[in-house]
Amino acid sequence: MEIILSNSSSKPIYEQITTQIKGMIMSNELKTGDALPSMRSLAKSLHISVITAQHAYEDLQRDGFIETIAGKGTFVAAQNKDFIREEELRNAEEKLQEAADIARRSGISLSELVQILTLLYKEV
Repeated sequence: MEIILSNSSSKPIYEQITTQIKGMIMSNELKTGDALPSMRSLAKSLHISVITAQHAYEDLQRDGFIETIAGKGTFVAAQNKDFIREEELRNAEEKLQEAADIARRSGISLSELVQILTLLYKEV
């Protein structure tokens, strides 16, 4: 599991970790039952404080992405497909909101924006 942190990002470090681990789980790079490094191990490998790693793991656990079993470790939780879809939909909405804001500021019409999105969507 490779996590890349950016000091120049506006996102806090724990959020960068959370986002990347969620992405690995949603893309199936990390599968249900896969073990994650301990908080101390993660902190050591990323050169961050254990408190930052703990914050990331707490967020992931709260959101249902991971589960911690006392004495055994932290693992990727069994995912509810509806939950994953909802998370992805929320992510897409954020990106589309950003695109809509740029289009409004730049004078790009809604029909042009829809046309661009349609082309990008069908490109794959």
